[in-house]
Amino acid sequence: MKYELLKTEGKAKRGRFHTVHGVIETPVFMNVGTVAAIKGAVSTDDLRQIKTQVELSNTYHLHVRTGDKLIKELGGLHKFMAWDKPILTDSGGFQVFSLAGIRKIKEEGVTFNSHIDGRKIFMGPEESMQIQSNLGSTIAMAFDECPPALAERKYVEDSVARTTRWLHRCKAEMARLNSLDDTINKEQLLFGINQGAVYNDIRIEHAKIISELDLPGYAVGGLAVGESHEQMYDVLDHVVPYLPQNKPTYLMGVGTPANILESVERGIDFFDCVYPSRNGRHGHVYTNHGKLNLFNQKFEKDMRPIEEGCGCPACRTYSRAYIRHLLKAKEMLGMRLCVLHNLYFYNTMMEEIRDALDAGMFATYKKNKLASMEAGED
Repeated sequence: MKYELLKTEGKAKRGRFHTVHGVIETPVFMNVGTVAAIKGAVSTDDLRQIKTQVELSNTYHLHVRTGDKLIKELGGLHKFMAWDKPILTDSGGFQVFSLAGIRKIKEEGVTFNSHIDGRKIFMGPEESMQIQSNLGSTIAMAFDECPPALAERKYVEDSVARTTRWLHRCKAEMARLNSLDDTINKEQLLFGINQGAVYNDIRIEHAKIISELDLPGYAVGGLAVGESHEQMYDVLDHVVPYLPQNKPTYLMGVGTPANILESVERGIDFFDCVYPSRNGRHGHVYTNHGKLNLFNQKFEKDMRPIEEGCGCPACRTYSRAYIRHLLKAKEMLGMRLCVLHNLYFYNTMMEEIRDALDAGMFATYKKNKLASMEAGED
């Protein structure tokens, strides 16, 4: 494992992350495939075609269905889903937040009621690492608690302290698992997660503490969960300088194209978000001139592609009118084409960001990109 910091422009970083499953050029957007597939009938062959570098899958969801032990028996997640590039698995920690109504947090870990069948599941740091080791992902995320962004200070302080203790347990368990003979990926990498809601002093202190563990990478978690964009950017302004510059920095669950551009400027180089696939499934598509809703009647006779000059599988062949017809007729192909377009748009934007950083022109690129997207179509 090696992270090369190739160039900087202000706080923005242009990097290259070498892993056992290949090189990741950063900044990068990871395409979210929660249960080992991108929603919208997108195959791994499609992912290669739309410039995907990293696929992201969910530890909790794969544990409850189909089961990490079965996936290990079948050769691990890469073999299971026929994907030979890097995979990041989140830890299940976000479900501690999102499934607040059906879980109980203790020092040992978290007890869930499965959202599938209601059965009790216990997951702590060791269990999360064991599940992710069974999956054999390239990058495993530490098990943490994601407190609500606007939670009371005392709650956040206690939560962050517990997350720190859990991180030490994650690191010890991963070292143990990577030493076992039957481990699928003995080079699995552990990323720690910075928490602290919108309390900058808590965030900074936590960043200092976890940086001392010298992990392969660090994430900023617990954002885009109720706070404003301005609050999120303020947190990044304060905390990113206290995370190691010579390691990948990952902003979890973010976001819109504008969010990504603003966050790259603040030193983030890994992103993931369900927006492009979720919006695509509802006929909302991204372009360099803003977002379009293809259900709108004005596209009924529009024989142009979603975006002129776009090289995605949808734009190379199909018109807005045809894709709108598919969506209105509830044909899966319409949803699939919109998802492919949106992911291609995001992956291409990241490519453009990297090129701009290489050329020392990121500030100009960001300004022009935001202005173009805000202007809308002519």
